[in-house]
Amino acid sequence: MHKRSLVTALSVPVLLAGLALPAFANEKLVLYTSQPNSDAQQTVDAFRAAHPDVEVEWVRDGTTQLMTRLRSELSAGVSNPDVLLIADSMTMESLKREGHLQAYLSPEREAYAAELYDPEGYYYGTKLITTGIVYNTGAERQPHSWQELIQPEYAGQVTMPSPLYSGAALIHMAAIEAHPGLGEGYYEALQANRTEAQGGNGGVFNAVAAGSKPYGIVVDFLPIREAAKGSPVAFVFPEEGVSAVTEPVAIMQGARNLEAAQKFVDFVLSREGQELVSEQGYLPAHPEVTPPEGFPARDEIALMPLDTQSALAREAELKQRFGDLFGG
Repeated sequence: MHKRSLVTALSVPVLLAGLALPAFANEKLVLYTSQPNSDAQQTVDAFRAAHPDVEVEWVRDGTTQLMTRLRSELSAGVSNPDVLLIADSMTMESLKREGHLQAYLSPEREAYAAELYDPEGYYYGTKLITTGIVYNTGAERQPHSWQELIQPEYAGQVTMPSPLYSGAALIHMAAIEAHPGLGEGYYEALQANRTEAQGGNGGVFNAVAAGSKPYGIVVDFLPIREAAKGSPVAFVFPEEGVSAVTEPVAIMQGARNLEAAQKFVDFVLSREGQELVSEQGYLPAHPEVTPPEGFPARDEIALMPLDTQSALAREAELKQRFGDLFGG
């Protein structure tokens, strides 16, 4: 008997020795996610605990790789996932414009700041992964602002991720250039101050932790999490504000199991889902859920605004200019 037939045959309650055994899952949800494997498994396990009637099949990869796979499937006339949980709102906005997402007005949205979700309900931010400054605790200085990194005393001592490889770095560049106190000249000033660009956030963190570069621009959870384990690093939320990727969740236009997809969206936005985000070491998007240890209170973190549509329109321009300044 085929596996699908077996599951169908066993999907009714079974009586054995006078005991009623629970039914097998009778709904199936297909999730594409860019969460790390352990986080994805925890998210799926928690969702299934809340909704044991829903079976979940999940595929995990980096957002860029997932989008390559998804677009290949869509071009072939196939839409495999019901729901997406990926790194950034720019990617979601692109999918929305292309007609690949469907709107869902989750009742959980009322707890969230309006800037954290699409007003029509096409996607919702589930956490805040901010980009700020990391420094080695053995470094001579302790910077507290973006402006400090372009001063002569920091020349040749700063490293950062490249927007050509990191979605968070691309959003950071867009937010910095839209900031009235920083602007388009900021990246030129970083280049003039011999700031080193490398691939991703992991490489930046490793360089600062090892002391080969005393200062870096990096996502928050890496240094905060590792500092708690004894790594010689400290993370700073600069006074001008931080950029943030929101790891949004969205339902695909071609979702086969719409009800299960809506349940998943509601779950990750719920207090229970957001408490899991905090337990995993990330800043929850829900304003009333306590941040993990090492993070300041939410009202102490200034977020730099980001016009997602404008940033998406400028994506190619931003990448080209970064490549011209720092190389590919």
